[in-house]
Amino acid sequence: MDICQDDFLSYFPSPEPDKMKLITTDYLTQINQLPQVGRHIVAQYDDHSVVVYQAYCPAIGHFAATHGYFGGEFKLDRMSWIKTNFLWMMYRSAWGTKEGQEVTLAIWVKRKAFDEILEAAIHSQYVPKYYSSSEEWQKALKSSHVRLQWDPDHHPSGTKLARRAIQLGLRGEFLANYARDWIVKIEDISEFVSQQRQNMALNCENLVVPIEKIYPVLDSTLREKLELSQSYTATE
Repeated sequence: MDICQDDFLSYFPSPEPDKMKLITTDYLTQINQLPQVGRHIVAQYDDHSVVVYQAYCPAIGHFAATHGYFGGEFKLDRMSWIKTNFLWMMYRSAWGTKEGQEVTLAIWVKRKAFDEILEAAIHSQYVPKYYSSSEEWQKALKSSHVRLQWDPDHHPSGTKLARRAIQLGLRGEFLANYARDWIVKIEDISEFVSQQRQNMALNCENLVVPIEKIYPVLDSTLREKLELSQSYTATE
């Protein structure tokens, strides 16, 4: 039996959405507090942790939410992508309806570890400004444990926005550390996602989303390497 099928849901039921630790707000309030263009790391964070999102089949997702780390059917020999932006995750998983992405996880990662991930990131595409040649970039990419990619952010309906959203691919030592040592907690937010999918379909005025703000990268060299837009104020 394929344990990634719906039958697995009965083993690890999802938590009630009103017990979520994720802090939320209404969508219309959120969009008025974020830049409309540029490349920004948009995330929910505090002094100790940063929330990232991933979506998995029930076997992997429910194991992680139950045990507080990634194990079981989780593969350490494959690159795993983390996203700090909730609505980008919803676009990628079609609000939890894509096969193999039915379980949406909010993962609190140690802030120091998240900063290490940013520092180790290598662009997924050749950027002449940062590499002397395509060969140098390919060599750096091949040996890297973190891949950096910027993609269009999305409206709840899936429409592309001018603002870019970051996603970070982890593998090797970084993925192994992320899967266990760097996680503060994991929450299954699938029921919340299901409810908000209905709110989005009816009227975005009723849509509730996680509170997110611009994540501050204070090191100017790293900020330049990540190609972050300059039109923001780092306050934390």
